[in-house]
Amino acid sequence: MSEKTSFNNLIQGDQAILVDFSAEWCGPCKTMAPILKELASSHSDQLRILKVDVDRNPAPAAAYQITGVPTLILFKKGKILWRQSGVVPIHQLRQIINQHI
Repeated sequence: MSEKTSFNNLIQGDQAILVDFSAEWCGPCKTMAPILKELASSHSDQLRILKVDVDRNPAPAAAYQITGVPTLILFKKGKILWRQSGVVPIHQLRQIINQHI
């Protein structure tokens, strides 16, 4: 199974998935890590968070035209509900999740 097929299978589910496209060398990505961890613990029943390293997984990054990291994309049933690049504060992420779930 190719990495793109695996990724596409993951985002097709009924549960919302927030994909964090990031990289090891990215400073802002490291800033997002504790924010996403807190979000995962507070929304664990409604949301799955998937971290995708763009250097190790170039196919999904290319498919969604990721040009900067971190880029967050919220998927549900394979559809993009929301997308933003850069650091997103926890209160803004909660508001976005609550709007779409």
